[in-house]
Amino acid sequence: MAAKSKRFKEIIKLTEGKSTFNLGGAIETILKCPEVKFDESIDVSLHLGVDPKKSDQQVRGTVSLPHGTGKKMTVVVLAKGDKITEAKEAGADYAGADELVEKIKGGWTDFNAIIATPDMMREVGKLGKILGPRRLMPTPKAGTVTTDVSSAVKDVKAGKIEFKVDKNGVVNNSIGKRSFAKEKLVDNVQTYLNAIMKAKPSTSKGVYFKNLVLSSTMGPGMKIDVHSVAIS
Repeated sequence: MAAKSKRFKEIIKLTEGKSTFNLGGAIETILKCPEVKFDESIDVSLHLGVDPKKSDQQVRGTVSLPHGTGKKMTVVVLAKGDKITEAKEAGADYAGADELVEKIKGGWTDFNAIIATPDMMREVGKLGKILGPRRLMPTPKAGTVTTDVSSAVKDVKAGKIEFKVDKNGVVNNSIGKRSFAKEKLVDNVQTYLNAIMKAKPSTSKGVYFKNLVLSSTMGPGMKIDVHSVAIS
């Protein structure tokens, strides 16, 4: 059996004997864990009481985190004419039409978000096999298919994220960085969970928030007592 590292032993000391945490306590513990050489993401994994196989129990939406994600967002806008200029002035990293579509067809995916105007969706549809598995496909529900590309770009750059339940009934997202202050991480988690609560399908019965885990990229998963989280 491989020997446990010093870092691993320190993490065990911090979490030993604790099966669940309140939200603030979990974040405090994560921030006390030994640091690694990069700014870890803080991730939330939420198991919902829905049946994703049913079309009326899908959970999907967007939320603007009050303190952003801490992640540098590289944004691509697929548009034509004046919308290209509008996108670039709003802060888009790349904006264009056919040349960018061809570049993506060739395997380029060095970006975090893609926004498209409605008149580009026929071409965007051809990119489904590339964008779909990476959860990059623009959609009207996520606000990434729009004529208001300026607002869409600014929202994404400011920390707007999309959440979507997977086939196992779980929603996973990064909601900040370890370098954030505890209070900012709490605010982001609360805002995120409130958005998911508002997206609860009317056909979902019983317990909606079944299991909630908070973790850092290289840290342990902290099970959160869902009753300790103020959901509105």
